[in-house]
Amino acid sequence: MTKTVNHWIGGKTVEGTSGQYGPVTDPATGAVTTQVALASADEVGAAVAAAKAAYATWGTSSLAQRTAVLFRYRALLDAHRDDIAALITAEHGKVHSDALGEVARGLEIVELACGITTQLKGELSTQVSNRVDVSSIRQSLGVVAGITPFNFPAMVPMWMFPLAIACGNTFVLKPSEKDPSAANLLAELAAEAGLPDGVLNVVHGDKVAVDALLNHPDVAAVSFVGSTPIARYIHATASANGKRVQALGGAKNHMLVLPDADLDAAADAAVSAAYGSAGERCMAISAVVAVGAIGDELVAKIRERAEKIKIGPGNDPTSEMGPLITAAHRDKVASYVTGAAAQGAEVVLDGTGHTVEGFEEGHWIGLSLLDKVSTDSDAYQDEIFGPVLCVLRVESYEDGVALMNASPFGNGTAIFTRDGGAARRFQLEIQAGMVGVNVPIPVPVGYHSFGGWKDSLFGDHHIYGNDGVHFYTRGKVTTTRWPDPADAPAGVDLGFPRNH
Repeated sequence: MTKTVNHWIGGKTVEGTSGQYGPVTDPATGAVTTQVALASADEVGAAVAAAKAAYATWGTSSLAQRTAVLFRYRALLDAHRDDIAALITAEHGKVHSDALGEVARGLEIVELACGITTQLKGELSTQVSNRVDVSSIRQSLGVVAGITPFNFPAMVPMWMFPLAIACGNTFVLKPSEKDPSAANLLAELAAEAGLPDGVLNVVHGDKVAVDALLNHPDVAAVSFVGSTPIARYIHATASANGKRVQALGGAKNHMLVLPDADLDAAADAAVSAAYGSAGERCMAISAVVAVGAIGDELVAKIRERAEKIKIGPGNDPTSEMGPLITAAHRDKVASYVTGAAAQGAEVVLDGTGHTVEGFEEGHWIGLSLLDKVSTDSDAYQDEIFGPVLCVLRVESYEDGVALMNASPFGNGTAIFTRDGGAARRFQLEIQAGMVGVNVPIPVPVGYHSFGGWKDSLFGDHHIYGNDGVHFYTRGKVTTTRWPDPADAPAGVDLGFPRNH
């Protein structure tokens, strides 16, 4: 009998009542292993109501109470790393080591949330005028929601809800319906850690559930990670409803390789950044920009390394890359490779015909490498979200930066060079939110914030770090003036001398 993933509302599993279910597939076999309940607007409303009821006490709970829960939660997550990673591999397809890495990066934000006491300190200015003091504090918002993508079913939710609840909010999570099980386990472990019922809720669903959250009057803020078109829609809809929004969109991340770079290091970085997690990550390097005469040698080194990558099921310890999430997505990724030559690219590696023996029905695709790609081609213009690396050639550093800054995306970028001055110029001149210097995937550590520029971010706040704390709280400033106790009315004795 097919397993069913249900909702988690008010501290317990709640069976879906909409009658609608979505298939969850094992990408390595192509077989449907699970069905996930898809929430109606009423079911989303029930989750929001549970969160609102819990906020009445959680929002006024002590910092000590919140952090005690989070410390226990961190220990449980650490103990269950393999269990969470196994669920990710079973439903997403990424290899176990990648899944473990995802859990580790999510844990960074839980650890940040454990130290929320210092992040929520207020400020005080005394004697700004005669006997006047001004203080500022940050307070929670209420019920907040997170809508997360399929590619990091544990990490991206953990980028959101630990900070949100540490700040005193309650949370409704709508994870991807393609790989929903990890989210439920995260919620169950939070309950085991002592998180009160209703503080963290999980509702599964599709656009119906998303729209219900965006339109619900009791949802104060929405966090989203996904594609640019949906991020734009989330931002426009939720903002129109008066909600605070952080909506992280798509990317086309470039890696600029200067002639003085260590080409072996650059090739290693390009392969891991382009093909790791099958390229299904918004921080993947999908475009290498080679400057000057190094292009041929760099492409040869990338090809040599790419041909050695072992593709197979994510639960096979020898696999270095797994399948794509769905057959439809595999076919879409393949179409960019099959159409590349007609648009002027040189197809150095074509992975579209790849299969894995014994798993022929899986969503397999091999590594593809396209050289001499033009900026007006589909393979360059679109976010492919698969193991396809484009190489573009330019004559100079200035040409490379101009090409990269012309992209509508501005998520992450990198430069490979031995020259500190060139790296410094790049850091200042490139129009992207995250920059790597000889680091191909510059995802910030938890106590800095993650987010891009341009069409890669809608809203004013990046995710996690200081920006995350500010997003999940709002400021309040109090101006106070007290008369001196020596000026108390006649008949009131506060023990102060009258002449001062």
